[in-house]
Amino acid sequence: MTTYVISVPGTFTGTVQDVTKDELARALRPADPHRTHLGDEEDLDALSVNDDGTFTIRLTVEADTAAHAEHRAQEVADSALREVGLYGSSAALGPSVVTGIDSGSDAPPGRNGTHP
Repeated sequence: MTTYVISVPGTFTGTVQDVTKDELARALRPADPHRTHLGDEEDLDALSVNDDGTFTIRLTVEADTAAHAEHRAQEVADSALREVGLYGSSAALGPSVVTGIDSGSDAPPGRNGTHP
């Protein structure tokens, strides 16, 4: 298994209170990218919110392939949003993308920034 850091972009379509954003960040905590070697290096937060209502959720996911990791990250993000009362169109998610891979190797990164 490989640990992937996955970014899931989204947009709040209405006003979301700060307390709800804080609850969302807590709901995402079990998948917090700070818990990986990559998260420490990149200083990633599980939730970043911009002034225009866009946001990025960053999660760590253990999976055999990047596609499985991206699918799992979408599920976790959707579940956390529902947990805090943000359903469907109130927080639209975009496509997830792999932003880091931690194979657990101490070898230096390859040319593409991943471990061989």
